[in-house]
Amino acid sequence: MLKKAGKDIPTKSGTKTNPKSQKEVPGQMLDKASKEIPTTSGTKSQIMMRLEKMVEESDIMHGAIRSVDMDEGVFGIAHSELIAKEDMQQPFEHEELGIAVIHTYIWYMYDTLMRGTELCNRFNFIAASRINTTFITKNPTSVMNELVDRFMVADNTTPSLYFLPFNSGNGGHWVLVAMDLSRLMVYYLDSLPGNWSKYPSMKKTVDATILKFRSKKNYRNRKDITWVRVQCPQQNNSIDCGFFVLRFMRDIIALNRIDIPKMVWNNNLGFILILSDISSNLLLNHEYILFS
Repeated sequence: MLKKAGKDIPTKSGTKTNPKSQKEVPGQMLDKASKEIPTTSGTKSQIMMRLEKMVEESDIMHGAIRSVDMDEGVFGIAHSELIAKEDMQQPFEHEELGIAVIHTYIWYMYDTLMRGTELCNRFNFIAASRINTTFITKNPTSVMNELVDRFMVADNTTPSLYFLPFNSGNGGHWVLVAMDLSRLMVYYLDSLPGNWSKYPSMKKTVDATILKFRSKKNYRNRKDITWVRVQCPQQNNSIDCGFFVLRFMRDIIALNRIDIPKMVWNNNLGFILILSDISSNLLLNHEYILFS
């Protein structure tokens, strides 16, 4: 069972204070806020070695799994996420991140940065397992209905963003889609060149879902849905897209802004240590899973 928020988490070396005590203060500047988000000090190699040793010494043997209980506040429906040792090895093996790691890190962000704060009403998450290219191709109507259900669960009385980590399918490329339902705005964040035209079925489904949701709520559609390509730091390999998507979400939450500026990040400065930065957070995430 997962420990309740605010409790101490037992570790092999004693008792560790829950990172929840280090919650982000909403509305800070990005560069300042990013520094205050929980990280583990040390170089990239030290972080990776610590993570590897921790996983190796854990009770998750090869082929075994750990169940992570997520309440409905994270993805709109309570469920258990299964994460295996192979999933937890992805950061220090520098492999492309899978859905299990993406989901458990979202849960970690929610539990340590958002729970019990106004951020819960401003930022919502959509499970990557509910919408991707493969599912849209097989049954677009089912995907659209699931998304509408997700929108209906959340408190939409105040402006908010819905984060969708979208995968192109079959272990493909990760991008981030952030939806503002009240202003009919969709923000597209991609660590590779190009825009949403690479995924026409995804755009079509998102647009149709937003309009269907607004129709069910009897909202007037005063204008067309506007898509914005946010200028993002770019990856220099074919692996890091998942790391970038996690960083995009974390930085936007730290900014506490619903309207994402077209240039949140002026350049790649601050993303140079993207692997060590997010990996250190994944380390805390994994400690949370292993010892809670």
